[in-house]
Amino acid sequence: MKNDALLDVDLVKADPADLAVTLVDGDLDIAPIPSVEYARHADELVLLPDIAISSFGEVQSILLLSKVPADKLGDGLVALTNASRTSQVLARILLQKRWGVTPTYAEMPSDLASMLREADAALLIGDDALRAYWDTPAHLMSYDLGREWTDWTGLPMVYAVWAVRREFAEKEPTATQAVVDALGQSLTYCRAHLDDISEYASRWEPFPAERFRSYFDALQFRFEPQYREGLTRYFEEARSIGQLDAVPRLDIFGEAS
Repeated sequence: MKNDALLDVDLVKADPADLAVTLVDGDLDIAPIPSVEYARHADELVLLPDIAISSFGEVQSILLLSKVPADKLGDGLVALTNASRTSQVLARILLQKRWGVTPTYAEMPSDLASMLREADAALLIGDDALRAYWDTPAHLMSYDLGREWTDWTGLPMVYAVWAVRREFAEKEPTATQAVVDALGQSLTYCRAHLDDISEYASRWEPFPAERFRSYFDALQFRFEPQYREGLTRYFEEARSIGQLDAVPRLDIFGEAS
């Protein structure tokens, strides 16, 4: 697909948490960041419309794996992967509000065996979670946190958002809109070629393309009103357990305040 919309854009590769820091520090203008980091810096940021990393029901790549039922973890230790701030808070919300427990937490590198040597349950995301989702150890209970969130709230879950520094959006609305348009075109292209993308992904993992297609179908990348409602509910629940100081307004680029 030929697309010259972003020829003047410098691309930076980093994990989401680092992208959030770099964006807030002013070294990036636009970036995908953990949803919870938007809430913590909403005065400085504006959200791009129409795109997010989200799910409505299972997500497959965010799992709580536990030696005991989740509602029995009250006196236990839960290991939280250090790779995802939004998922850390989501796990805390569900454990406290859905399952009624307040275990002790420890942040650890994302290695299931190491985590469970010390802890009673472990939060995994990304490739590590997918491997466990597709091949769950027989002695563990697996909770897909996307499914658990939707079963509990009836709403989608938004894990990450695209954000632009407020100052840049105000000074460079044309450039910001060009990124919005390019992201939309890219998403349309990817949705039309999911079989090819799944086949490519399966070359690097010992799983068939059909499993990757199932995962890509679970990821919604949507941010229309119901998804925004789900994000606001997440912020409200995060505040209720002391993980956010306030619930921010969702300030969307190109939409009237």
